[in-house]
Amino acid sequence: MKPIGVLCLETTFTKIPGHIRNPATFGFPVIYQVVEGATPERVVTQADPRLLDPFIAAARDLEARGAAAITSGCGFLVLFQERLADAVNVPVFASSLIQLPMIHRMLRPCQKVGLLVAKEPALTPRHLAAIGGDHVPVCVTGMSGCPEFREVMLEGRRDTLDAPRLEREVLGQVERLAKDNPDMGALLIECTDLVPFAHAIQAAIGLPVFDIVTLTVMVHDTLTRRPYAKVPHEP
Repeated sequence: MKPIGVLCLETTFTKIPGHIRNPATFGFPVIYQVVEGATPERVVTQADPRLLDPFIAAARDLEARGAAAITSGCGFLVLFQERLADAVNVPVFASSLIQLPMIHRMLRPCQKVGLLVAKEPALTPRHLAAIGGDHVPVCVTGMSGCPEFREVMLEGRRDTLDAPRLEREVLGQVERLAKDNPDMGALLIECTDLVPFAHAIQAAIGLPVFDIVTLTVMVHDTLTRRPYAKVPHEP
């Protein structure tokens, strides 16, 4: 089976099932490459352009190791999408956000796409423009004000994650977003750390939920097509 390569931030907290950095999330091989110095602070808050070259080098390493396609462990890397795709000879989808224009086309024009992001103030029009999503109607909520997420994911104060506490924080943010935006037609999870709660999110709001795992599975399926069963001809 063809492996998918994952560009990883430099973090040490527990990656639970459903996280892109937990191999149990997938039914196919995944290979990882940590980019030294790519902390959440530098990638999410600072959008540090000096990280582009290290990420390109890591993408080339993954390609050399046999990755059939490359993704990442942070949706804010959407700013590097074009340059990363140009640097290797395999497909690159650096962020779940590249699904945004597609999701919008699936909905009624009057509907919004909800975005669940790591840090709402850090998401700029430049991030959406990087994938042609700057004209998509969106509503956004972020997790930087939630203690468990902030302390573990953004600030790295602890390696041990209190998953039930984080789930409560996630559901609180998403339910508030849905209540404030009754015209929201789907939810797109930017932050890879929140994908383990996609099932609970969908149960709470009853909408389609897209994320980096749904995208990775789709891309892998395009690379591993199988023949369909033959249908007998009518006599």
